[in-house]
Amino acid sequence: MSSPDSQHPTEVAAIELAKQTWFFVGGQYVQDGDSQVRVGAAYVECYEPRKITHETPIVMIHGGVQTGTNFVATADGRRGWLHDFLRAGYVVYIMEQPERGRSGHALSGAQTQAMQRYGTERVMERFTAPRTQMLWPQASKHTQWPGTGQPGDPTFDNFFASQVEMLNDRSAIEELNRDAGTALLDRIGPAIVLTHSQSGPFGWLIANQRPELVKAILALEPNGPPFFEVEFLGEPNWFQYADTLDRPFGITRAELTFDPPLAPGETLTHTRSQAPSPDQVAGFLQAEPARTLPKLIGIPILIAVAEASYHAAYDHATSDFLSQAGVEHDFVQLADHGLRGNGHMVMLECNSHAAADLFLQWLARHQL
Repeated sequence: MSSPDSQHPTEVAAIELAKQTWFFVGGQYVQDGDSQVRVGAAYVECYEPRKITHETPIVMIHGGVQTGTNFVATADGRRGWLHDFLRAGYVVYIMEQPERGRSGHALSGAQTQAMQRYGTERVMERFTAPRTQMLWPQASKHTQWPGTGQPGDPTFDNFFASQVEMLNDRSAIEELNRDAGTALLDRIGPAIVLTHSQSGPFGWLIANQRPELVKAILALEPNGPPFFEVEFLGEPNWFQYADTLDRPFGITRAELTFDPPLAPGETLTHTRSQAPSPDQVAGFLQAEPARTLPKLIGIPILIAVAEASYHAAYDHATSDFLSQAGVEHDFVQLADHGLRGNGHMVMLECNSHAAADLFLQWLARHQL
């Protein structure tokens, strides 16, 4: 087990705030029986350091069954990525997904929709202790979670208590967050969008809506891969694709702008690509001639993937899809930069500050 990077300046130096505020963006009032309620609004916290050295703020959006707590602090009590970016001189906005966490659960009564939550087994196998299940080959490399990653360990218990319900309808999740994220940028102006896991498609969708306001996208293991969900089987076959077309627009469920345009009701056609290695899936690309994603072209984009995560098996396919669609970007494997043994929850693991530094260095190279 790696020890936490407790001597990082974020842990040992004071961080001075000029102000901390909160507000809600997006949403609309709807009739719910005899009452009027508001649905689709997102709770946002803003943290402003006393010394701002970067003009463009960071918007952080959490992943599935999570909340914004993922960025504030780690489950074992260390400062989170919020503090790394504040110390670097960025204003930071943390958005909680609509119908989740402090964004509330207004979909009740006449507006009731099905919800889901993850049990301890799924949290362990995907996030905290994948070596106990070995559902994908890279799981054996996981070393960075602080503690055993299992019930009874204080860090796991603290993390598991932070897991919340989310909507079953993943298309609705994308649409709600596209609209809330767009409303946030309309309010605050140009921003860097940092996404993780389920929120990965929100970055593509917000940029599609407001390309002039998205100055960069930092996509940590964005939800994927293109078109179909991967099912993890363990040895010896490891992977298979689900039968149902899950992402009709390749990297999203909600519609993106393509060139040439799709006709109303039309979705992309796809074809199988080659697997880079036996430990990774064969992805799917557009059938040629491929359409481009004109609204995303020209935006600096970083896709980062961890060594031991289930995303290590398929994030290359998301990168390939973007490249085929004419979207230049950087595809970075954390292990190639000395960040070994990470699972999916990089911002909570022992080397979380070092991982944040990698993102900050990338932003510096792009003068952001």
